[in-house]
Amino acid sequence: MRGWLRQAAGGLPRQFWFLWAGTLINRLGAFVVLFLSIYLTGERHFTQSQAGIILGLYGVGGAIGTMTGGVLADRWGRRPTMLTAQFGAAALMLTLGFAHTYAQIAVVTLLLGLFAEGVRPAFSAMMVDVVPDRDRVRAYSLNYWAINLGFALAAVAAGFAAQFDYLLLFVVDAGTTLITAIITAIFLAETRPARVHGAGPALAGGGIGTALKDRVFLIYLLLTLASVLVILQHASTLPIAMLADGFSAATYGLVIAVNGVLIVLGQLFVPKLIEGRDSARVLALAGLIIGVGFGLVALAETAWMFAITVIIWTLGEMLQSPSNAATVAALSPPALRGRYQGLNSLTWSIGTAIAPVLGGLILQKGGDAVLWAGCFVLCALASVGQLLAGPARARRAEQQRRAEARAIELAAARASVPTS
Repeated sequence: MRGWLRQAAGGLPRQFWFLWAGTLINRLGAFVVLFLSIYLTGERHFTQSQAGIILGLYGVGGAIGTMTGGVLADRWGRRPTMLTAQFGAAALMLTLGFAHTYAQIAVVTLLLGLFAEGVRPAFSAMMVDVVPDRDRVRAYSLNYWAINLGFALAAVAAGFAAQFDYLLLFVVDAGTTLITAIITAIFLAETRPARVHGAGPALAGGGIGTALKDRVFLIYLLLTLASVLVILQHASTLPIAMLADGFSAATYGLVIAVNGVLIVLGQLFVPKLIEGRDSARVLALAGLIIGVGFGLVALAETAWMFAITVIIWTLGEMLQSPSNAATVAALSPPALRGRYQGLNSLTWSIGTAIAPVLGGLILQKGGDAVLWAGCFVLCALASVGQLLAGPARARRAEQQRRAEARAIELAAARASVPTS
């Protein structure tokens, strides 16, 4: 056991563990977004389509936040970007708990999405900065493990807290976000790489336009978006569907907590399982498993049947998450890491904006069977795309590694030349 723990968690930089701790604390109180659709329909008595629009506004704010956060992470720095976003998100989370009218909730949710999602590119870029390439899949699995340990505990606690007072959800979420900001302020140092002059535009600099012209990366983001649209149904249409079938918010909390529990129990074994395997095939298999899991929701009638579907798509998610993070890191030039991470986060923000609106409309107009069958088809198509696009990504990643190695050699050679 000691040898396995050393292999799974040993040798990672000190700063990574502060990032990891901040992730865990923040996720322990991540109540609001998970239960927002239930809060809006059950407590505020909005319609399903109105709730979908509110959740979509969070995604719109998140899209703006991720792009802004990505640019600021490269220009301003990882640490100040994270601090601004975290303190802003804590304040807005508390404000949302006291908002009552539809207009107030809409505006605050939009701003909350901007600040809460704006931290992601800087956080991800800092993790790439401090963790060597050989350890990244392992580091991403550990961070994902922390996310889901917090998620599992938060889902159960929030489900029961919501039965007493929904305001507790907003207060605790704001508090844990504030603690994470304090950890950033005290323990995290700036990690933004210095620009390497003479190493070519991909390494020396560029702007968001450089990233937007990267066809290999954009194709990968489109394929990721397809899976994101399906995965995010767990926090939008799945709770609505379960409530419509007569289940309580607490039951939904217990069912969705299976996702976090399974990841906590098994995620640390994933790096060993996928080590040395082609990432495109891993991502394709992961997407197909996710599609099967969500597709089977159409047949679920009891709480344990819903839990089985969660187990299935969680297995796919466990394979996908570290492979996705490592792929984005491998394709990101050092000077543009914030922007590339911002575009990757934008995929999730776009999904957050589209998934609840699209899912809600399909659920309302077409019913359960159409929604969940569509989820399977979309994931299956994305899996085929991953296999077709994989070779081009592998070539680009290898070119990137060689370019970085040449840049490091060039910087070392210049540093060794004596100045007169």
